[in-house]
Amino acid sequence: MSAHPGIDRGHTDDLMSFLRASPSPYHAVANAAERLEKAGFRQVEETAPWDGEAGGRFVLRGGAIIAWYVPDGASPATPYRIVGAHTDSPNLRVKPIPDTGAHGWRQIAVEIYGGVLLNTWLDRDLGISGRLTLRDGTHHLVTVDRPLLRVPQLAVHLDRSVNTEGLKLDKQRHMTPVWGLGGVEEGDLIRFVAEETGVAADEIAGWDLMTHSVEPPAYLGRDRELVAGPRMDNLVSVHAGTAALIAATHGELPYIPVLAAFDHEENGSQSDTGADGPLLGTVLERSVFARGGTYEDRARAFAGTVCLSSDTGHAVHPNYAERHEPGHHPRPNGGPILKVNVNQRYATDGAGRAVFAAACERAGVPWQSFVSHNSMPCGTTIGPITAARHGIATVDIGIAILSMHSARELCGAQDPRLLAKALHAFLGA
Repeated sequence: MSAHPGIDRGHTDDLMSFLRASPSPYHAVANAAERLEKAGFRQVEETAPWDGEAGGRFVLRGGAIIAWYVPDGASPATPYRIVGAHTDSPNLRVKPIPDTGAHGWRQIAVEIYGGVLLNTWLDRDLGISGRLTLRDGTHHLVTVDRPLLRVPQLAVHLDRSVNTEGLKLDKQRHMTPVWGLGGVEEGDLIRFVAEETGVAADEIAGWDLMTHSVEPPAYLGRDRELVAGPRMDNLVSVHAGTAALIAATHGELPYIPVLAAFDHEENGSQSDTGADGPLLGTVLERSVFARGGTYEDRARAFAGTVCLSSDTGHAVHPNYAERHEPGHHPRPNGGPILKVNVNQRYATDGAGRAVFAAACERAGVPWQSFVSHNSMPCGTTIGPITAARHGIATVDIGIAILSMHSARELCGAQDPRLLAKALHAFLGA
């Protein structure tokens, strides 16, 4: 098999390992934290006092992580350079009373999380992941990474119109996975998950569980120039941002580099771990005050801060090119994209374009522009939320992918590395 000559696969191989090890937001932040700790960062508790010493720190809260590096000589008014991202992806999440079934089938009741592309979850082998909360308040990660559940599609013999009139799925009636045969037993799933996790079922007080495809990420195509895998929206950015922050800790820095990876972007960001919550602002302010700063220093630091909101965007689709803006066709392996929407669905303006272009130039990577077709609605990101909530200049960027919000998405094999290089240049400028 031939290999694409322009692709350095080291970063992408590592991304694929990160995707495989991060089936839920809780796993993603745990894996990012592990990498940061190996690089010398240390976790700080929100309930503990903070010091103003130089070095790397991070805060974990649920499915969110905020990490930052204070260089030697940083003043209380030193501005931040922030890479923003999100850890969650659309999927099927377990309901509070999960055990259900009908007609001799044992099933698991699920709720639709985010803008799921429903048909991509049909006839796919699914595992369960997330976290358990015990009575003592501790959390335990759950990983059942083998074929456990399946949402079976109705046979074409029983739906002759499916190929002529299209597939019609009811979220309540048609998306309930099966996981065995027999009668419904209350508490069955949680007992099973407890055993898999090594905790006592009667100690479990709560859970945040979800499904994931167990098919691993893989290179795709004759020359392996594409990558197919789950949760690229938006773990590609979490992975690249983590790598960029670690790389930015070397050398003299005029800014304080930050990684802010939030949960719940896919359903509006309104939570204590979402971008529309106070977490980022609180962390940045506490860092200013820990270094002896005042509110005046905080205002000066925020005024000089820039955030790159990194999320996936749409590559031009070869079968649906008419859905894209004719003059803007981002392509895989063409470099990161600058996302623009004058109605502020993205936060980019001309000044932000200049910051992003300068970072790409320093990194030696190409970049592309994305704007939506005027007749199509435009999605949004944490970018406008971050800009409005904190008064921080924000630029929306990302990489171009196909099959966004599918259980399995597609990107260029080179783009994750190009994104990480651009983010490093931005943080370390």
